[in-house]
Amino acid sequence: MIRRLFLLGSAAALATPAAAFEVTRSDAEWRAMLSDLEYKVMRREGTERAFTSPLNDEKRAGTFLCRGCDLPLYDAATKFDSGTGWPSFYEALPNAVETKADRSLFMVRTECHCRRCGSHLGHIFDDGPAPTGKRHCINGVSLTFRSA
Repeated sequence: MIRRLFLLGSAAALATPAAAFEVTRSDAEWRAMLSDLEYKVMRREGTERAFTSPLNDEKRAGTFLCRGCDLPLYDAATKFDSGTGWPSFYEALPNAVETKADRSLFMVRTECHCRRCGSHLGHIFDDGPAPTGKRHCINGVSLTFRSA
């Protein structure tokens, strides 16, 4: 009986459609618009190497947007130097990111992605500065920057 329930539950999970996002593209469209690294990070939940993104050193006033759909994600005023090698923010803009549990690498982390196109951004940790205590550790290749 337990085996049958397991198999039925597994089949139901496989049949569940992926989250529907406001902006959707085929895999071929994503591959055509993104570099290999951008595709690996944004569509396959990869990670860029630390200290490789020019956006890690961006200090101007402005807004960081999703590379996949141009949704404004982070106000530059919430950016801080976490010393980790990735752009870090203590807060996202309202209704900009969504989260889910990431159980890879033998741990549970909070993954964040663009709420409009589903692009993987990075992870959120509980070791950030006031006022939120959060650190949104974001892959720079998932972002673009627009100065104020």
